Amino acid sequence: MEHLSIVETLRDVDAAEWNALLGADTAAQARHPFLQHAFLDALIDSGCASARTGWQPQFLLLRHGGVLAAAMPLFVKSHSYGEYVFDWAWADAYARHGIDYYPKLLCAVPFTPVTGPRLLARDDDNAARRTLLAAALDLAQQTSSLHILFPTEAESTLMQEQGMMLRRTVQFHWENPGDSDFEAFLARLSHRRRKNIRQERRRVREAGVSFRWLRGDEIDQSHWEFFHRCYRTTYAAHGSRPYLNLAFFLRLGATLGSHAVMVLAERAGAPVATSLLIRGGDALFGRYWGAVEYIPLLHFECCYYQAIEYAIAHGLRSFEGGAQGEHKLFRGLMPVETVSAHWLAHPAFAQAIDDYLARERRGIARYVNELEEHTPFKAA
Repeated sequence: MEHLSIVETLRDVDAAEWNALLGADTAAQARHPFLQHAFLDALIDSGCASARTGWQPQFLLLRHGGVLAAAMPLFVKSHSYGEYVFDWAWADAYARHGIDYYPKLLCAVPFTPVTGPRLLARDDDNAARRTLLAAALDLAQQTSSLHILFPTEAESTLMQEQGMMLRRTVQFHWENPGDSDFEAFLARLSHRRRKNIRQERRRVREAGVSFRWLRGDEIDQSHWEFFHRCYRTTYAAHGSRPYLNLAFFLRLGATLGSHAVMVLAERAGAPVATSLLIRGGDALFGRYWGAVEYIPLLHFECCYYQAIEYAIAHGLRSFEGGAQGEHKLFRGLMPVETVSAHWLAHPAFAQAIDDYLARERRGIARYVNELEEHTPFKAA
């Protein structure tokens, strides 16, 4: 017997049942830390993703005979912050025509621009995925639109078959061909880029900064408190309000600490900056960074060079540097296209945006080609 339901919290959803949708064993589940029950529950329970912050959870659950067979992380949004696929221009166009764009329905991991499954289902149950997607599209009728951010390519094909429009954006990822150490990575770069990175790293060392990698139980409450202080300071410097609170980070450390890698920058025995990386299978994801004092070039060292060095040392396949940032190209991260899927209830706006996305996709393809022409790596 098939049963669909909507829940506003994961508190009453069995964690093992939820995580089983990510894979049959713990190794498979570990590839998707941001979709694990503990991560999503921490976001909701800490209040970071809640109705108060404009992220009202409306998770879709599909049960077969009482057993959780599929799920979809959905949120009713009253704004477009924390998404990393920007639709502010769409909202503005709606407003200029006197039409409400918000609330909208969003399928995503809040504040996390990482590609992964969005139609969570056991094994290859595409029938369950289609049921979820149909239910989400039906639910979206009560709002202006449905947006699914950073799904897999296979899922995006299914979404397009169901009438959703696809959008392309660009991120920057580092891929490991089997480098033995950081010097081997540098050896693959052009002379100019190799020289530039060595100069940047030397200036940080000459400033008296050293680094430690902390993982799992090595990251204690004082480290998380310092990290959160740095995180808040960085947002304040940009005139923004941080999305995440200390309660979330402490929950992350307590429940998913084995996935967390903290880069701690110290000078004269005192911490001055830190960055947070998340391990998922053989991939490393850059998330947040901050500093309590300005040290030139420290950002590049904390966020990119230390991450690449860690990935090499631990035999990881890739390092994802997050959304946007052409400066990452010159530090060994290459452009990668990501996808999102969109459905809009208003027919005229849907047609106009469909036309726009066709032009945008061509522009993105040209942009990626241009970036690849400026590769930091030596010619093969």
